[in-house]
This record gives sequence, structure tokens and C-alpha cells, in this order.
Amino acid sequence: MSPQNIPPERPIPIEDLHALLREIIPQHQHQEHTATADTNATLESSVRQHGQPTRVQPPLTTTNTTINTNTTALPLANDDNRIMRALRWRRAGNRGSHNAQSEHVPVPIRPSDCGDGMPTRWTEEVKRRVLWVIFLVQVSMNLNTTLYSNGLEGIAAEFGVTTFQVRWGGAAAFLIAYAFGCELWAPWSEEYGRREVLQASLLFVNIFALVTGLSTTWYGHIIGRTLGGLSSAGGSVTLALISDMYDPHTPGHQYATAFIVLSSVGGSLLGPIFGGFVELYLAWRWVIWIQLLFGVFVQGLHYFLVPETRATIVMDTIAKEKRKADPSCKLYGPTEMAGKKCLKWSEIMVIWMRPFKMFLTEPIVLVSSLLSGFSDALIFMMVQSYGLVYQQWGFGTLLIGCAFIPIGIGYGIGYCLARYFIKRQILLRLRKPYCERAQYEARLFWLLWTAPLLPIGLLIFAFGTSFTSQPVHWIFSMIGACLIGIANYAIYMGTIDYVLRAYGPYAASATGGNGWARDFLAGVLTPYAVPLYVSLILT
Repeated sequence: MSPQNIPPERPIPIEDLHALLREIIPQHQHQEHTATADTNATLESSVRQHGQPTRVQPPLTTTNTTINTNTTALPLANDDNRIMRALRWRRAGNRGSHNAQSEHVPVPIRPSDCGDGMPTRWTEEVKRRVLWVIFLVQVSMNLNTTLYSNGLEGIAAEFGVTTFQVRWGGAAAFLIAYAFGCELWAPWSEEYGRREVLQASLLFVNIFALVTGLSTTWYGHIIGRTLGGLSSAGGSVTLALISDMYDPHTPGHQYATAFIVLSSVGGSLLGPIFGGFVELYLAWRWVIWIQLLFGVFVQGLHYFLVPETRATIVMDTIAKEKRKADPSCKLYGPTEMAGKKCLKWSEIMVIWMRPFKMFLTEPIVLVSSLLSGFSDALIFMMVQSYGLVYQQWGFGTLLIGCAFIPIGIGYGIGYCLARYFIKRQILLRLRKPYCERAQYEARLFWLLWTAPLLPIGLLIFAFGTSFTSQPVHWIFSMIGACLIGIANYAIYMGTIDYVLRAYGPYAASATGGNGWARDFLAGVLTPYAVPLYVSLILT
């Protein structure tokens, strides 16, 4: 019975229905018992009088009994009809309620329902476009760390402080805050999507760059730089975009990782290379304005060209579009099915502390992070020390900036080597699909040949730039710098690639420890680079 055919009479409450049944059933039993007793009494009297039983007709054969019986049955029939009508009404109501609920039961959407909307199914053209924008985003974030060094003299003269205070208050404060900012932004990208979080990060970085440039006090300058570093999402989010678009088992995942790593290490070189022109021909505030202009440009590119890549957020969006196009559609995304989740401070602290816990308790993360952090810290120390060591050859501001080009060449060579070894690793995995060494440890094999280039390059650079009565040719120091660039790229790429594959769903936290070590060690060691070189020269 459909809900439209339900009798209009008001249904009997279940308590009244139960009481009515209890009253009716004893009446049936009493009437049957009375009729049976009368029949038995008649039979007994007949036996006593005639010695044999007399056949007694049932009461229903007489007219009076029939009338009385029908008269008694009328209320009973009415009561039965009333009870059955109420039961049918309840049954129809429950069925209608169940049908109404079943029409609105949400059905979780599956990746197969999303078609080509899933990031892993995007065309290669779309993926390359996203990678190029993320490349520029990463360059912008690293440009903020190194271009600042070309304004040290002007900042110190503006605010009446020493250059050592500027290295601590402006350069080191940004790097140390950057190290913690990477870990603070990563959990929110899992909840609200990569695009929104990265847009918020870029927006706050640009705002605090504006605060830094307009500040007229030293403390306001420090606050702007510190909050700008804390607002930088860094590689914890940009590397997550690679995992969103590429399956970790596919070759595209490794190639994309190599490309983004190149942007991370290469972006730190654009500052000193082009910073020489800014330092020579422009005021120190242009160091901040260039960062701001490039940051706004990159944020615009990211806003218009990069869609959301987080799988759960993409599925939510597709489900909403399907329901909007077809009102009868019952598909809902994962976040919609889970409902609004209110994160507690205890949960937030657990998420934020996970990278640091893995950094201290996981040997793989600890060793790879220290190796990568130490090599990256050397690059930032060299940014501070180039101005001293190349003065003995008469290098000016522009030539000192150009002296960083060999490190960039080393990064390019390291990227080419990475692509070559990735091809070898792919062939090895195809030959040995069930070998764990082929799946994991083979990714670190090329570090056996490239990581030793770091101490070799340091030794060549040290002897090539040593202050002697007759210094050797500057080309030897640049050869050493090129070897350092190859080793730095290989160490960063090798460790990130291995950690991403080894830790699976916890790769974001594991790579977060790597990024934290690189930025934190660089921030702590950068201010002491110049005093170290000055003391070595004097002794």
C-alpha cells in the first residue's frame, strides 16, 4: 500500500491497540467456553433421562441463536476491521518512510565514477602545465631566502645595525621560520586541499613581504621576515602534488620528483646571480619588491592554471557537479560523507609533531635528512662567503654573482644524471618486479658515486680559494663548486625519492623531516659563515 492510499482515519496508538486486543481475546474465549458448557449439560441430562445421549443441534442452527450470534459478532467485526485498518496503516506508513529514506541515502562516489576528472588520469599536457607552475612557485619561495643577502649593507645602514644582526634578524630568522612553516602548512593541505592551502601560503608571504618593505623600524622588519618564513608552505605541499598526480609505481612519479627538486635547489641560486645587479644599481628595498612582484605573478599563475589535485577534494567537487546536473543523483564525496570534522588541538599537535617524531625515531629519515640538510646548509654558507673569497681576484659585485653559475651547472648535470639512472631503475624493476632491492634500495645506488663529490668538491674549493701569496687560478674553485652542485642535487633527489617510496602514506611526514633539516641547518649556520671566513683569513 502506497502512502497515498492510507486511510484518513487517525491511527490507534500502539498502547491502545494492545489494550483493545487484550479485551477482545478473553471475550472470544468466554463465548466459546459458555457454548461448550451448555452443550455438555444438555448431553448429561439426556443420558440421565433416556439412558442415551440425545443429538443436540449446534446453537447456530436456530434462528434466535443466529441472530444473537450475528448481533454479538458485529462489534467484534468492527473491532477487527479497526485493528486491521490500523495495522495496514502502520505497515504502509513504515514502507513509505523507508522508501522516502532510501531515496535520499547518500552513495559514496568512487574514483571510477569520476572518469578523467581524477588527477592521476589527467593528460600529460595538463600535468606538465601544473609542474611548470609548481616549479615557479618553488623558485619563488627559495628566491626569498637568498636574494635578501644582496641588501645586507643597505639594510644595516638604514636601521643602524650591524651586518651580523641583519644576517640573524633577516636571513636566519626567515630560514628557521621557513623550516617550521613547511610542517605547519602540510596537515591543512590534507584537510582542505592543496590549491587552497598553497594560495593562502602565497598570499600571506606576499602580505608580509609588503610589511617588510614598508616597515620603518628594525623590529617591524624582523617581524615581517619571520612571519613571511612561517607562511611559506615549501616542499611539503609541492611534493604532495606529485603524489596526487602520479602513481608512485609509475616512472612519471620519479621524473616529476626530479623536476621539482631542480626547482628547489635552483631557486636558491637565482638570488645571488641576479642579486648583484640589484645591489649595484638599485636601493636595498628593491630586494623586497622583486620578491613581492615575482610572488604576486606566481600566485596569479597558480590561481588560474593549477586546479585542485587532492583526490578527496576533487571527488567532492565532482559529486557536487553530478548532483547539480541531475537532482536524482545520490553520489557524495568522501569529505561530505564524513561530515564536517572539527579538529581538536590535541589532534593538531599530534599531526604537527609527527614529522619531528619520525625525524628522531626513524633511522632512515634521520640519516637522509642530516645528509641532505648538511649539503644544503653548505650552499647557503657559500652564498654568504663568496664576497670574501673572490676579492683576491678582484671580482666585483656582478662577477661575484656570476661565480654562482658553476653551482647551477652542477645542478643541471645532476638532473641529467638523475634521468639516466631513473631509466636504469625502471628497467631493473621490470626485470625483477618482486625484488625489494629493485623497488627501494636501487633508488639510492647512484648516491654511491655522486655523494662523495661533496667532500671532493669542498676540498677543491677550499684549496682553490685559500689566501696565499700567489693564489691559484679561480677556475679550480669553480670546478669544486660545480662538483658540490652535482652532489647537492643528487643527495636531495636520492633521499626524497627513496623516502617517498619507502613510507607510502606517511611520506609527507617523512619528507617534512628532510625539508626541516635543510632549512633549519641552513638558517642556523648562515649567520656564522662570514665571521668564520674572516677569522680564517686573519689567522
